Amino acid sequence: MTNVINYISGAAIPVIIVLIIIYGLKERVKVFDAFLDGAKDGIEIVFKMLPTLIGIFLAVGLLRSSGIIDFIVNLITPLTNLLEIPSQIMPLAILRPISGSASMAVAVDIMQNYGVDTLTGLITSTIMGSTETTFYTIAIYTSCVGIKKTRWILLAALAADVAGMVASTVICRILA
Repeated sequence: MTNVINYISGAAIPVIIVLIIIYGLKERVKVFDAFLDGAKDGIEIVFKMLPTLIGIFLAVGLLRSSGIIDFIVNLITPLTNLLEIPSQIMPLAILRPISGSASMAVAVDIMQNYGVDTLTGLITSTIMGSTETTFYTIAIYTSCVGIKKTRWILLAALAADVAGMVASTVICRILA
């Protein structure tokens, strides 16, 4: 069974490419010209997104190196202790909406220090699966279609992130 899945996985992309070429020939479309037009459009999109991506990467780097995340965690630790939310996950909760790679690094660090089968490890993995890199996603989607007013989108998305983090904590506490 594993060999069949590996064969299908390896053959999927070439088969799709051949099907696209066959369909293009059947419909009398200049397949290579259509490919070049799509590639040109893709490069234009990358150039439109580049300033946004540079800004996000700069902001994440500044947050990580300035120590502001540790300051915020220390500031809200009394509240998290009152709500019985492990303070160890707070750096993840802060970075997850901003950066996928930074939150992945924090998640790996948490799991190495506390273990994957601990309550903290379970909450960490659940947060990683139930939340999104909000700022990145909003920046990419809105810049591609030219939306300038993102205030309400950002508010709704951050509320969803908070709900996902709280739900992750509550559900993991119930099931652990």
